[in-house]
Amino acid sequence: MEEEIVDYALEYAQGKKIEYAEVRAQSQMADRLMLRNGVLEAYTSAVDSGFCVRIMANGGIGFASTNRWLKEDAKGIVDLAFKYAKAANRKEKLVFTEEKGVTTKWVVDQKKKIENVSPEDRISAFVEINKALASSGVKVPATMSQCSIDLITTYFVNSEGSRISSFVPKIGAFIFITVVEDGKTEQSYKQFGYSGGWEAFDEWHLGDKMVHETKVLKDVITKAKTVKPGNMDLVCGPEVTGIAAHESCGHPMEADRILGREMSQAGRSFIYKGGQYWIGTRIGSKAVNVVDDPTIEHSYGYYPYDDEGVKARRRFLYKDGVINEFLHNRESAAKLDTRSNGSSRSINYDREAIVRMANTFVLPGDSTQEELIGGVKYGVYMKSFTEWNIDDKRFNQRYVGREAWLIEDGELKHPVARPVIETTTLKFWTAVDAVSKKIEFDAATCGKGDPGQGVPVYTGGPCIRLRGVYVK
Repeated sequence: MEEEIVDYALEYAQGKKIEYAEVRAQSQMADRLMLRNGVLEAYTSAVDSGFCVRIMANGGIGFASTNRWLKEDAKGIVDLAFKYAKAANRKEKLVFTEEKGVTTKWVVDQKKKIENVSPEDRISAFVEINKALASSGVKVPATMSQCSIDLITTYFVNSEGSRISSFVPKIGAFIFITVVEDGKTEQSYKQFGYSGGWEAFDEWHLGDKMVHETKVLKDVITKAKTVKPGNMDLVCGPEVTGIAAHESCGHPMEADRILGREMSQAGRSFIYKGGQYWIGTRIGSKAVNVVDDPTIEHSYGYYPYDDEGVKARRRFLYKDGVINEFLHNRESAAKLDTRSNGSSRSINYDREAIVRMANTFVLPGDSTQEELIGGVKYGVYMKSFTEWNIDDKRFNQRYVGREAWLIEDGELKHPVARPVIETTTLKFWTAVDAVSKKIEFDAATCGKGDPGQGVPVYTGGPCIRLRGVYVK
């Protein structure tokens, strides 16, 4: 990556009549493999490198990017970004919050360097997962597994004096299985992600986890019974807690949704100025604390500085059941008279950085999982989900269980077939009366924007107990 060209582009931009300028460069080695039924179907390796310029002039913002590392091209995209910013001719001038310039370099450590693990060894590791599934004693006629490796180098500079460079290795895995019993099928997928080296693969124990998943699906087919619809207690496992926190807390707290910028792209929010919900409005019980935290080391959504050069920190979204803090970049923070909390992310140099989540989860409580289940006279324990959906306001939602159990008199009785909860954000979080101590995370890819950007994140949390919700 040519830091000299990046510095040149910034210097050239500062020679124009601008209010602000930044140049963000990224070089990414992307390595992908996919196996179908244990047989290698595709293996690709590619390098993508380039940089973008964002300029604020006359209260408008212009963005342009290139993958050509020549001074002539740097001048060209600066000129283009400047032209776009001026052409905006905005009546309402945009501003950014003030930030001090930062000079730093950050690197994610690897205990076992990905670069030292050969493609043959990576393929072999995933072949072994399929062998474990084949010998599980469960009929698994179809599997698909993928491994992603990304080595990401970035360099960010702006007109306020920031100079930030970084290197982040990321490893991801995705496994999809189909189980057949008695002529019926069930399917499941699991995603794993980590910022760091190949040590993550050794720690995931994917073979054991996926064998367990096959047995869960077999039990769903052969042993699960439908639950009689009605109001009952519901205990959600960390996977269900996590998707609910991500979808009904994280997304509606993105300030660009709240301000309407994302309305025609990725949706809006039930929170908006002059509406029923705003900061200080109760949205859940006092047991509910949902945070978004990019500073968790080696998490899939880890970063210490965002893509606007702002230092990252933990954001308290719902605090003691009350709407507490939005996710902000510098533009949205200025509009709402606050400070950026480091929530600006981009997937690559050719995408504008926008407000995004990182690792969104429920904070732990003081109960054990056994105590949560033990306090239920009649209800369902929904450990994992097979599907979910939510409206574009992030208010009306539906979750369908995959591994689920009937609870009677504080004990797990038998598997439940696809229990469903249809509810609202308010009803869901208000019903929470207890939260367990242990947190578990799941990797995910969060989609947003136009053009779309899928960024790596964690979801998760502890087990939570909801009282008197309608389950069918």
